[in-house]
Amino acid sequence: MTAADSDPGLLDRMVQGSLGWLEEARGLFRLPPDVTTDADPNLTLKPLGELAELTQLIGVLHPRDDIRQTARGLFSFAWNETRDGELFAELIRGEPFATYPAELYGIFAQAGLRHAEADDLLQTTMRLRGWRVAREDHTRTLGVLNTERRIGLRPHADFAAVLALTGLGRLPEPWALDRKAAYGVTHDVFHLTDWGRNRQRLSPELAGYLRLWLPSWLENWLEEQLWDLVGELLAVTACLPAAPYHSVAWQRLAEAQTADGSVPEMGAAPSSGDPREAFLACYHSTLVTAFAATLARIAADEAEAGPSAGGPALVGGRTLCESEAAP
Repeated sequence: MTAADSDPGLLDRMVQGSLGWLEEARGLFRLPPDVTTDADPNLTLKPLGELAELTQLIGVLHPRDDIRQTARGLFSFAWNETRDGELFAELIRGEPFATYPAELYGIFAQAGLRHAEADDLLQTTMRLRGWRVAREDHTRTLGVLNTERRIGLRPHADFAAVLALTGLGRLPEPWALDRKAAYGVTHDVFHLTDWGRNRQRLSPELAGYLRLWLPSWLENWLEEQLWDLVGELLAVTACLPAAPYHSVAWQRLAEAQTADGSVPEMGAAPSSGDPREAFLACYHSTLVTAFAATLARIAADEAEAGPSAGGPALVGGRTLCESEAAP
């Protein structure tokens, strides 16, 4: 099936449900007082950064105004949690060789939200030899290169050369793709396309490989009920030219979404009643569901408009309407 055969109503309900749950979970995204010292960034900064990354995109690109407004509210909340960017200056001063402060800051910088001291510090730290130590994880390096572009700094390596070293760039044997490698391929696509904003950056060779094997990968992870990875694979599918629409996969993911709008990462939602446990088990897969359904909805609208309509107009990797995203 093609994007023209999609169910926009289903996709919109999934985005609305996901954003509704995320709204209710705002308090669990709040950063603790020790966020720059003792707190685990994987449990504090990472969730907030993922909230910002995906709600910024939804707040710009989703065709429905009510959904865009909800997403923008969440993005504004995320920026406020950084104390209008002061957090990034503190993180960079504390860990000058770490890349994650820049990666998080780049999400907001792309939307036009800047902090002067963070900008000045990054001009120095991102030129340090220690900051540019070669990484074995080439997918992560793509993310850093994308960050440099977002902030407006000269890239420290050639994007195409790094892409060729990734799981996607090497066109791995599809039957050997384990869970870790599958997540690597999805993120190769996200960094290459800037999370679906520049879908035309997928070469015909890469797009053809993905189009051929995505249905098999989806079937495998649907059987495992790994909803988080199913969502990411559906987001990748929506990045393809003339994006296919896998109705069975979308219906299964919709059935996994609970009445409150959350989507468990795997299997069923936790039943302990502990809000923190439920949050950690659901926040990423719920964000991914909203993200994937937004990209699929855009592809459906483009298919309905016809081949002459094309995708969103892009200027320097940003949509012409992206200024609307700034809260």
